Amino acid sequence: MKLAIFGAGYVGLSFAACMAEAGHEVLCADADASRIEGLQQGRMPLHEPGLEALVAAGLAAGTLRFAADERAASLHGEVLFIVVNTPADTEGDVDLQHVMAVARSIGQHRDRGGVVVCKSTAPVGTAEQVEAVLHAALLQRGAAHRIAVAVNPEFLREGSAVHDCPQPDRVVIGATDPAAIDLLTRLYEPFVRDPAKQLLVMDRRSAELTKYAANAMLATRISFMNEMARVAEHAGADIEMVRRGIGSDRRIGPDFLQAGAGYGGSCLAKDVRALRHVADREGQPLRILAAVEAANHEQKGRLFDLMTHHFEGRIANKTIALWGLAFKPDTDDMRDAPSLVLLERLWAAGAHVQVHDPAAMPNARTIVGERGDVRWCDTPEDALQGADVLALVTEWPVFRRPDFTRIAGTLKTPAIFDGRNIYDAAEVEAAGIAYYGIGRGRSVLRGVSQA
Repeated sequence: MKLAIFGAGYVGLSFAACMAEAGHEVLCADADASRIEGLQQGRMPLHEPGLEALVAAGLAAGTLRFAADERAASLHGEVLFIVVNTPADTEGDVDLQHVMAVARSIGQHRDRGGVVVCKSTAPVGTAEQVEAVLHAALLQRGAAHRIAVAVNPEFLREGSAVHDCPQPDRVVIGATDPAAIDLLTRLYEPFVRDPAKQLLVMDRRSAELTKYAANAMLATRISFMNEMARVAEHAGADIEMVRRGIGSDRRIGPDFLQAGAGYGGSCLAKDVRALRHVADREGQPLRILAAVEAANHEQKGRLFDLMTHHFEGRIANKTIALWGLAFKPDTDDMRDAPSLVLLERLWAAGAHVQVHDPAAMPNARTIVGERGDVRWCDTPEDALQGADVLALVTEWPVFRRPDFTRIAGTLKTPAIFDGRNIYDAAEVEAAGIAYYGIGRGRSVLRGVSQA
């Protein structure tokens, strides 16, 4: 098929490259002309494993093109995907201006029928708004052709998009128009093992809510385990053992049960806020999600609490080596990253930090700006030099098997604050390093403040 994709951000670019690899003729448009120019020359605007090679292959094969021209994209192909940014403010109010701008542009330029697909995460009822804006633009110029509007939420994981896109757990199609359903079914059938079970057709509002409900559930599981980690610390239990114990129950499963420094990224925090905002506006407050948000906010300060306990409150002028800044491995995404909370609290307490992240340091520097109490390090080892202790925030593969004996000999007061529970406490302590994990049942943690 010929596909137009509006938006060359993380989701739009990944989706475009994967559809091009599948043999479709893809035109990906974005209002950011400099981003498009870079992509046309093979420069990637973000870090995603395998994506650069996929984009290069699509460009070379001619199945993938980029343009800053929305008119050209509006005239291209049978299916037009809206995959633009839908940011939410601190209250959860979602900004749909980019979505509506694309809908208006399609209505102003499209010269025949087709299917417009809302793939951007947006509140329930957005597809109806898109339909109204699109048809108003068509009516204004006297166009008579019919364009159907469908919903097809994305479920890609940052760091795994190239794997997830051609091998989805499920594909949700929100539509009632038979032609739209048929077109999207034919598009996705080659990517699923069992179309009867994995291609889920429903109404548009249910499809929109499915995306929010899925992320809300994942966020709930994470916050639940972080709450259990607090219990484990005081009970002398090990949350990793508890995780294995409950994750082996097939009714629960093992995914998203890792206790840690809190969730971040572009989806979970934003979508929980947005869902709560809409529900509050409709007079249906979501008490569980309010607790999920509160627990996650508190958890992001957990590593700082542990450090304060370790230093007996005297953390000013200490130097902290920080491994990892991105909200998760294999991405440079700093949105809602737990590392930002830790940095702010360390700086407020008068501490200095030496940080290393394999991909996210440019984005982090843009966010925090230039300041004298941070040193940006080229290697993990460089971050350790002159530091008092080490905190691990993001579990990049490069951090998983360090030389603990070398770390013990480098740090001034050897201690590791393991924000992702990737290290074996006994191995760390055998090297002469104090170990602090999340919910690991260490007796030293029982006096840590819960503030």
